[in-house]
Amino acid sequence: MQTFEYSRPATIDQAVQAGVRSTTAQQYADVRFVAGGTTLVDLMKLDVERPKQLVDINGLPLDQIQSAPGGGLIIGALARNATVAHHPTVQRDYPVLSEALLSGASPQLRNMATTAGNLLQRTRCVYFRDTAHACNKREPGTGCSAIGGHNRMMAILGTSKDCIASNPSDQNVALTALEATIQVQSPKGKRSIPIGDFYLKPGTTPNRETVLEPGDLIVSVTLPPLEPGTRSHYLKLRDRAAYEFALSSAAVIINVRGGKIERARVALGGLGTVPWRSHEAEHVLHGETANPATFRKAAEAALKDAQPASENGFKVELAKRCIVRALTVSTQTA
Repeated sequence: MQTFEYSRPATIDQAVQAGVRSTTAQQYADVRFVAGGTTLVDLMKLDVERPKQLVDINGLPLDQIQSAPGGGLIIGALARNATVAHHPTVQRDYPVLSEALLSGASPQLRNMATTAGNLLQRTRCVYFRDTAHACNKREPGTGCSAIGGHNRMMAILGTSKDCIASNPSDQNVALTALEATIQVQSPKGKRSIPIGDFYLKPGTTPNRETVLEPGDLIVSVTLPPLEPGTRSHYLKLRDRAAYEFALSSAAVIINVRGGKIERARVALGGLGTVPWRSHEAEHVLHGETANPATFRKAAEAALKDAQPASENGFKVELAKRCIVRALTVSTQTA
């Protein structure tokens, strides 16, 4: 049993101040914020996470879902996944997010897991979660056991010689396609981070997963307003129909007028070391006719730089079919 201190701040400022008591400059520092605990508690039990202090932020007023002043939607950091998924505005205007959330985990977990916690969800790589094996993400410089080991679920996009762990989230794939913005509060003040700038590819520092610094507290996520006629869809392919992580997933947002694609956003899950935005697929789709040939061309572009490992080469074709199907479903309702 690793001992730790526990505090429950009454204000956001108190939480931020507690968060900077860290003695290291690493992202996963000695002080950790805890909300739903659906990832952190598991990792503490596995001895992967060893915080010296837990800051319980469940008492903070960060669970609201409300309209943004200039249009769009603001989702509080502590809004539970189930609440977001079933929110009338999310279901009406951002169905891709509702579908993504409802495809993840189980009802019990969705009732506890929070928006910010999901943003920071860590990989399910078996070697990261097993301290008996080398893992550069867990202990920098020790090696990546997945590269020569069991890697069927691992990433094929954004990998490096030091890490091939995949990002496990469904929510964050949808948020990437929606071009969400993350609001953060720290001792230095408040700042907004586009989700495209939030995650870091592993490179030579796979232990650093986001741009957050010790003391940074996510307070909300903002979804931009979408143009009238926008259609969206989230498709998740997995080994079983529930309580399973994606082998491949696609979040697509598309506007079609007169059979031509005016705007498209494509993000992929289960394939990347981060929630993967495919600018290549979007470029192919823009201005083209919405038909199977165009969709397949976009899918080919999205996977052209894939680097599969020994056991997950099947993901390349699976991902292409996932993209084509997601785009097909979206345009059928347009």
